[in-house]
Amino acid sequence: MLHAPSMLRTALCCYSDRVADEALELEPLTPFAGRRMEQAIAAVRAAIDDGRMKPGVKYSVYQLAEGLGISRTPVRDALLRLEEVGLIKFEARQGFRILLPQPKEIAEIFAVRLALELPAVRKAATASDPALSDALLRQQRLMRDAAAVGDEHQFAHHDLGLHDMILDAADNSRARAIVKTLRETTRLLGANTADKTRTLTDIDDEHTPVIDAIIAGDSDEAEAAMRRHLENTGRLLVAQALRTEASDRSVDEIWSAVV
Repeated sequence: MLHAPSMLRTALCCYSDRVADEALELEPLTPFAGRRMEQAIAAVRAAIDDGRMKPGVKYSVYQLAEGLGISRTPVRDALLRLEEVGLIKFEARQGFRILLPQPKEIAEIFAVRLALELPAVRKAATASDPALSDALLRQQRLMRDAAAVGDEHQFAHHDLGLHDMILDAADNSRARAIVKTLRETTRLLGANTADKTRTLTDIDDEHTPVIDAIIAGDSDEAEAAMRRHLENTGRLLVAQALRTEASDRSVDEIWSAVV
């Protein structure tokens, strides 16, 4: 009897190469620019991020390998890694699909983020490091520049960088890695939560009291401001997911059961 990993690899090898609902427009990978598997992972994440690969659409290993201009082996390995973090789902002999997080999964993600980022921001505020304060202000200026031109992708990149700085200040590389993975999962709902109810500028403004409290060395206010920001973001994403699945459940019902 095959063990689970062996069964999965066997299923991958037996995919029908004819499964290809739409052409993929991907940049061929540059020769010898790094490990093929890691490059393929980055390429899939970028394609999801900018909409070239869409949730629910069926894709094949052959289709992806052809688009990237590489063999199927590193593509299969990359997809196995992406399945581990819940970004794709394999369908035996029929390829794979991009997944959207379910409302409960999003709430769970933010419960973990709150558990990791609130102690980190308290520690950052307690340290009251001038170098960190300057770095956070510079990072927020980059966010504002991106918001001013409506560049959601760059805004999300700089937003992540700001949160990384706070986690780095807490000297917790494991927390940073976990938060990065969690953000990549929720990013499948869009580069950020900006919509008719919250603009990029609104999101940027939510970071201002966090930064101000860190600069002032006020750990209580830093924690409270970060909680407000994360809970607002999480609840908006849960609401988006509920709309996507046309559910009659409420955000409060999902949120209070998990967070």
